[in-house]
Amino acid sequence: MSEILPEGDRVRVAFVCVQNAGRSQMSTAFAERERTERGLEDAVEILTGGTHPAEHVHEAVVTVMDEEGFDLSDRIPREISSAELESCDYVATMGCSTLSIDPGANVEVRDWALADPDGQDLDQVRDIREEIRSKVTDLFDDIEAAIARRRAAE
Repeated sequence: MSEILPEGDRVRVAFVCVQNAGRSQMSTAFAERERTERGLEDAVEILTGGTHPAEHVHEAVVTVMDEEGFDLSDRIPREISSAELESCDYVATMGCSTLSIDPGANVEVRDWALADPDGQDLDQVRDIREEIRSKVTDLFDDIEAAIARRRAAE
């Protein structure tokens, strides 16, 4: 991604995994909270999806995220297109996706290489949740810094 974002553009960030039923859903929930807490609602757009979406979010993920005040029970995994990904500034993959992004697209891809929560016990899913929370916070630190640079240049 460029040092200074194009003037007036919103930052687009996507969280992607194969099923869009676990890691990417947790990432999206934490990102939505970060966006609100940092007052970036007008500056950051969040997308999520999978390459082969499941029918529903994994039950263990719903449970451990509920512990943190997130209700993911009504979220529906969705497919994400290459065009959507190529329109992003940042794409965070969970360590499982084979993405088709044009190398000429100005997209910073971060592969987080997270364990899959599907079939794991709740303590393991909680560990994954905490790793995701940390990675989302770090990503938003970078996004916020990029936005600040852009605003300072305006």
